[in-house]
Amino acid sequence: MKLSDRLLRLIERQPGNVIFRAEIAGLGSPAQITAALTTLIDKGVIVRISLGIYARTRKSSVTGATVPAGSLETLATETLKKMGVPFNLGRAAAAYNAGDTHQLPGAFVVNTGERRISRKITVGGRTLGYENNWQRMTPGD
Repeated sequence: MKLSDRLLRLIERQPGNVIFRAEIAGLGSPAQITAALTTLIDKGVIVRISLGIYARTRKSSVTGATVPAGSLETLATETLKKMGVPFNLGRAAAAYNAGDTHQLPGAFVVNTGERRISRKITVGGRTLGYENNWQRMTPGD
């Protein structure tokens, strides 16, 4: 059985829509894993959303095109939970949800607390934004 077929079976059995390359690293050598992932991307089974992170795809009910199996919000949330990163909604979304403002947040931003993250997660042309609780010191303080 080809590695891409074994990988496809593993993806179908796995819960959730996000697959980390580290989870499938034991199936073969790095070059074999890269070739199998490339094959599955070309077939439209998965899509790359970040370095070493892939998401399942589905057929769009409107256009019939292959699209990621979730929105940026759902896939980014699942990715951060799998990575073990604690996070909350960004300040703009939290203010909107609390009723403090009527302005909808323009982008999906998460607050990672005291942790600094620079991982780029992109789904459908939209990129996850980060903010944290670090305060910048002003000169003279």
